[in-house]
Amino acid sequence: MSFHYIKEVMSPAELREKYPLTADLKAIKERRDNEIKKVFTGDSDKFLVIIGPCSADNEDAVVDYVNRLAKVQEKVDDRLILIPRIYTNKPRTTGEGYKGIVHQPDPEGKPDLSEGLIAMRKMHIRAIKESHLTAADEMLYPENWPYVEDILSYVAIGARSVEDQQHRLTVSGFDVPAGMKNPTSGDMSVMLNSCVAAQAKHTFLYRGSEVNTDGNPLAHAILRGATNKHGQNISNYHYEDLLLLLNLYNERDLANPAVIVDANHANSSKCYYEQPRIVKEILHNRTVNPEIEKLVKGVMIESYIEEGNQSIHEKTYGKSITDACIGWDTTERLIYEIAERA
Repeated sequence: MSFHYIKEVMSPAELREKYPLTADLKAIKERRDNEIKKVFTGDSDKFLVIIGPCSADNEDAVVDYVNRLAKVQEKVDDRLILIPRIYTNKPRTTGEGYKGIVHQPDPEGKPDLSEGLIAMRKMHIRAIKESHLTAADEMLYPENWPYVEDILSYVAIGARSVEDQQHRLTVSGFDVPAGMKNPTSGDMSVMLNSCVAAQAKHTFLYRGSEVNTDGNPLAHAILRGATNKHGQNISNYHYEDLLLLLNLYNERDLANPAVIVDANHANSSKCYYEQPRIVKEILHNRTVNPEIEKLVKGVMIESYIEEGNQSIHEKTYGKSITDACIGWDTTERLIYEIAERA
């Protein structure tokens, strides 16, 4: 066999027992979950801003960033719900490079999944404790969901994962909103097929057991742009794209039609500094058509303390070691502008 077993890692139950969510933190998460759910069901007209670093590589810097968000949340609480991105697993196009804190708790060190799971959970819990904000993460590995099911308020399924059966079926067992990104091809039908699958009930094998799921009515679309056969980026955040998505939703019997628009990735051609402009266009498009306003529930933005990005070895505090992000000053101004216009 080409599999070389290194060591057995803690089970989800063991990790949750060793690093538990206390009663007061559980209450914070329950309140946040209810507030976010109401946005998707239409019971709240607040606008979601899912925002934070491309990858959560350093606990101190990430929690510092989230605490800054918490102070801004207090000022925009009547209009916005800020959901910090604490992304601990990173998909890599070629399989090479930093794969997130779950793989490498020390970005310059060797992979250590056992320590990585601990580092991931400790960071999420510390962020909730200090900021009272619960976070979003990407579900890169469906089997890892039980390690984080009690701490996340939002989950994204990436463009390379959204066509995978196990991802779709696992999402059907979530009780929090799950955004299904359009695939890298940009095919919106594939994205909505994922929503159909995630909203349905299923029976399947999961972590060595046969399981049933109830379906997730909060599964929804995320537009993140596309890449054509020539490797060129194609944006899909414009009014015509939103109208097309609305029409595709209307052709399907899906609960809670919704979309979050990702302002980075292929939508910005990874030009991080374009994100504020893109967000402003999205906000404008919501004012043109009441159905578009109802459909677009929020935006996703990559942001950190320092703008841009750096190599793993540079060690600038609060600067991304994966995709480039807007910096804090730009972030704060943008959030206040969103609050005025959303």
